[in-house]
Amino acid sequence: MAGVRSADDQPGAAAPGLIFAAVSARSSSPSLPAPRVVAITSELRLAYVLRHFWQTYPAAPRVTIGYGPAVGAVAVADGAGDFFAQARPYPAAPNWREWQGQRIPFFFDSSPEKDLLTLGPETVLLNADIIAGAFYLLSGWQEYFSAERDRHGRFPYAASVQQQYNFVTLPVVNYYFDVLKTAVEHVTGQRLQPRTWGANAPFAAFITHDIDNLHSAWKAPAKAALQQRQWRRFGQLVWQHLTRPDAWNNLEAVAAGTAEYGAKSTFFLLPETRPGADGTPNADYNAQSVLPRLAALQEALGAEISLHGSIGTATDAARLAREAEALQYATAGLRFHYLRWEPRLTPAVVDAAQSFIYDSTLGFAEHFGFRNSYCLPFYPFNFATGSEHDFLEIPLNVMDATLHHPNYLQLRPEEMLPALAPMLAEVARFGGVATVLWHNENFDPANETNGPHQFAELMEYLQQQGAAFLTGREIWQQFPA
Repeated sequence: MAGVRSADDQPGAAAPGLIFAAVSARSSSPSLPAPRVVAITSELRLAYVLRHFWQTYPAAPRVTIGYGPAVGAVAVADGAGDFFAQARPYPAAPNWREWQGQRIPFFFDSSPEKDLLTLGPETVLLNADIIAGAFYLLSGWQEYFSAERDRHGRFPYAASVQQQYNFVTLPVVNYYFDVLKTAVEHVTGQRLQPRTWGANAPFAAFITHDIDNLHSAWKAPAKAALQQRQWRRFGQLVWQHLTRPDAWNNLEAVAAGTAEYGAKSTFFLLPETRPGADGTPNADYNAQSVLPRLAALQEALGAEISLHGSIGTATDAARLAREAEALQYATAGLRFHYLRWEPRLTPAVVDAAQSFIYDSTLGFAEHFGFRNSYCLPFYPFNFATGSEHDFLEIPLNVMDATLHHPNYLQLRPEEMLPALAPMLAEVARFGGVATVLWHNENFDPANETNGPHQFAELMEYLQQQGAAFLTGREIWQQFPA
């Protein structure tokens, strides 16, 4: 990369094509493929991190940034040592520092006794290795090298550094970039502004709906009535099911309710009705019969149609491509059902399908916040090539089920918005994107816990804070590959 010197440009440095041989015993099990990784040199880390820094501050003047005292304007102290030459999922505990009134965890901070910035006349030395820290978090290093997976094959929140050190609602990488921004401002004498959205909006909001079920609202109350021997109630529910539209068959109401706030719905449509090989359910409807309705909403309200990849497609490029071809109205967006994502396989599967410009799967099901500690879209790092994958990741921040579910958080309705507001304020602070997933089934008026009223409160808050409501394609257009 022009203007960058790497600490690996030294005798005895690892060759760029070297593949890690050391993997944990757990990661070599038949169910989990071994990591495929090129040597992660400091030059690769710099290139990946700086690409996203310049995207965060698109008007920033280009200055020389690199490792070592002789690199030029902004020098970074190398605090990573040989960490990235190995396959350990977790680094040493971070050092906590105050930055802009917030306590921030700094990984790879080998000189905690020093000020964060050492300012010279036209130079800056960063005494914490924020490049290594940003790369570690943004690349998803921990989940790539960890063998921990939950019953859905997902990297669990409980195994994350975000949970261990309690910073899932802080976009730590954006704070690292704010430190770097301060350094660039010092050497250039120019104030840098984060990107804005739409008509100069401070941040964007991406409102999405996974369509898992359209015909099943009656099932849970009917089962309860049957178990309690409430025969009349059971009969009424069966009769309603046979003679009336299901309460969850509400796509038009979902799009209209979202449009009340000047937003456009993105629907993720699930094309498979057969359960997955592990018994996990897919859709309870025929996607082809739903497409004309969504196409009408696309025409009338600007709704976006994208693919909800069925169980099994996160590790099968051919199946994923076939599902994409079946949705002729789709706009090349993707989110996997149950947020399934195998870090060592899924990004390459998405590339190989050659059907998608963006994905919006990466969030923790168990907690709202920032899975990669970043509040902007990013291009996932390709560990096998040392470059980037072809698709843009628009991270998922808030899911309705996360807020109230027996396996996740169990917030009361009045607790939800106060819990989310500080996280959303971080998104606004850094000009980011707040991605919301609210399933169509939770627009059912019978749901008073994480239902339409709670969705309305969240949308009103986003609107009052000045969010620009955009579709996934509109967001993707702001981040050229």
